Amino acid sequence: MNATGPSRQTVYVSITGLTLKGPFHVFRFWWHAVLSMRQAKAAAGNISADAQTINGVHHTLTVWESERAMRCFLYQGAHGKAIRAFGSIATGKTFGFETDQVPQWSDVHALWRERGKAYSAASTLSSPQRSST
Repeated sequence: MNATGPSRQTVYVSITGLTLKGPFHVFRFWWHAVLSMRQAKAAAGNISADAQTINGVHHTLTVWESERAMRCFLYQGAHGKAIRAFGSIATGKTFGFETDQVPQWSDVHALWRERGKAYSAASTLSSPQRSST
């Protein structure tokens, strides 16, 4: 504890939201989602990974020790395959930021809607969208 109170660790938070292009993509989406979530939870530098569907949008909320740790995970294994499949099955936005306070699920959809940056498979592969607060 320091003179101003307990110190907080700065972490990197990534919020993703995907909307399927149609009902025929449900099984392919869930295949990639389950494998990607399993990979995220086991990734070096991952603190937490969770998913919820809010208003028809499939969200992930992941917390990382650093942006670098998240980027090391991003294009590897199952998640890398999901990114390559993204353009054919969904549209979406992402919002990443450093913080000392992880948002609650009750705030995730609004943050994503207000600050998320749309991405395509091509832009995702070359340079993930990043915002700062």
